[in-house]
Amino acid sequence: MSFDLTAATPAAPAVADDGVWLACIECGEQFAPFSAIRYTCDHCDGLLEVRYADPPTFDDFEGRGVWRYAAGLPFAEGVTLPEGDTPLHRVPRLEESVGVDTLRIKHEGMNPTGSFKDRGMTVGVRVARELGVDRLACASTGNTSAALAAYGGRAGMATLVLLPAGKVAAGKIAQAALHDARILEVDGNFDDCLDIVQNLAARGEVYLLNSLNPFRLEGQKTIGFEILEAFRDDYGRFPDRIVLPVGNAGNTAALYKCFRELVQSGALDPEQVPKLTGVQAEGAAPMVEAVQEGNDTVRRWDDVETIATAIRIGNPVNAPKALPGIRNTGGTAVAVSDEEITDAQRTLAREGVGVEPASAASVAGLRKLRDSGVVDADEDVVCLTTGHLLKDPDAAFAAGNKPESVPNDTDEILTYLAEN
Repeated sequence: MSFDLTAATPAAPAVADDGVWLACIECGEQFAPFSAIRYTCDHCDGLLEVRYADPPTFDDFEGRGVWRYAAGLPFAEGVTLPEGDTPLHRVPRLEESVGVDTLRIKHEGMNPTGSFKDRGMTVGVRVARELGVDRLACASTGNTSAALAAYGGRAGMATLVLLPAGKVAAGKIAQAALHDARILEVDGNFDDCLDIVQNLAARGEVYLLNSLNPFRLEGQKTIGFEILEAFRDDYGRFPDRIVLPVGNAGNTAALYKCFRELVQSGALDPEQVPKLTGVQAEGAAPMVEAVQEGNDTVRRWDDVETIATAIRIGNPVNAPKALPGIRNTGGTAVAVSDEEITDAQRTLAREGVGVEPASAASVAGLRKLRDSGVVDADEDVVCLTTGHLLKDPDAAFAAGNKPESVPNDTDEILTYLAEN
């Protein structure tokens, strides 16, 4: 099936289960969704995507949270904490300084474990239960491990997480540990960890719940449903652009899938689809390189480094889904420095929105694109922030004001404040 926004809704094939099936985005081969464990195509190893005979409309949605969107998900309910229904913050001072018509911040750090990953896990762990697996696993820069551990614990399943040694923020490791995951620290980077988890999954040792798993992205696409509904309710229109951090490019792929399904159902006009705009750190920017050079594939970066640990990824596995999303919506991608990320993190915090460094990359990228004229002054923009500031307390402390030592005396404190 074409990734064109205007492609017709496919008829359900013989392999469909209640109007749901898996399709390879490369060769088009189709598979029953729950007949066997698979992550990629049996024939060409291409990425798989979940397809629906009846894509949803806005009228199909009811309830709250991720499962409000059950009409566009494989099941009516999942393993839930619950998740979703995150705020779309107004940031008036930042909006004025950036110089766009409207700026809102979609704060995914307000999910149960503090990141957007919960949306994918509520669906993915439900699928694992359907398939009858007994051990879940992921590679992680931190947020995936926290979410998988929590949802695996909720479902009563054993959880194994592989982390790059010394490269994951303490707040995220603490979450995975307390939720009873078994944590293996690998002498390598995130991409090395993912290679190992894929090998374990291929041997039948674990059920992989990284975003290579197509069901993970089904939960994450509900971010798009929420943004469109909330923006429409507040302003009577949809945003022109959504700016988001890019690591493995799962959210970029998921949002594009959300838009395509709404266009296919007739709920969204192709001209109303927001421009998907990806932001990476300069030290880990293979997607930006591909977009700027016009490449159809992404070159793996073996050496990546950035303060934004959640997007410290050199081989974004969802690039084949995400690149068409950026290009077909008229979006772009930009790299920002660690200094620009930290400045954006401080600016968001002054508006009361506390995020980890990777989240702030979206605002840093918007600033850069606005300064260069890529983003126009009359645009309505939503920046996606993906994780809470307490995910990385060390980075938050380094970016914030330092404690000041004062005497144990009220008058002397007042004198100190007056002089400093």
